[in-house]
Amino acid sequence: MVDEKNIITVSQLNNYVKLKLETDQGLSRLFVRGEISNLKTYGGTGHLYFTLKDERAQVSAVMFSSYTLNLKFLPKDGMKVIAIGKVSLYPERGTYQIYLTDMQPDGMGALAMAYEQLKRRLEYEGLFDDLRKKPVPKFPKTIGVITSPTGAAVRDIMNILGRRWPIASVYLYPAIVQGDGAVPTLIDGVRLFNANKHVDVIIIGMWVMKQISPSVTLWRT
Repeated sequence: MVDEKNIITVSQLNNYVKLKLETDQGLSRLFVRGEISNLKTYGGTGHLYFTLKDERAQVSAVMFSSYTLNLKFLPKDGMKVIAIGKVSLYPERGTYQIYLTDMQPDGMGALAMAYEQLKRRLEYEGLFDDLRKKPVPKFPKTIGVITSPTGAAVRDIMNILGRRWPIASVYLYPAIVQGDGAVPTLIDGVRLFNANKHVDVIIIGMWVMKQISPSVTLWRT
């Protein structure tokens, strides 16, 4: 006869297994290579639910919006990724899954992937069509340069302008050119020059920076 004291409920079983999985150090931070399939985003939460698979197996994966907001690329079905997270169990269904905290494309950096995705989207929207392009002035009197005030980019720009068009007045908007903070400062520079209509043409330089040419006028907001 079975002792009643040894009988547990399904909920107790699942919660026990969940505890075991979450306290296993080997499962607390995993780097898993696989392919995304059956990708779904439910409602307006921003949570991602998908299957991570290889040639022989698959596992359910979840990534909550607090982490998806930090992704620098857009996950899609068929994309091969390296998923970072921990293993746990969903007690209501009794299935284990990976809860992801980060993810990156396999074989391509996240920023490179984000750039390619943005480029394809803008091409699809027709933003690169020749009809949208404005002619560059052949003899600009004033030139706006948006780049870091220290480094090789601004030095190269000034060297070339000094050889090819030394009579132009050059205004520099100091910007961040690397990292997550680069995009807002580059956009601010373009908006400033456009609003003031002070320059005939704008150059955005995003190379590695080292020093500044003394012939550049700093433009301050």
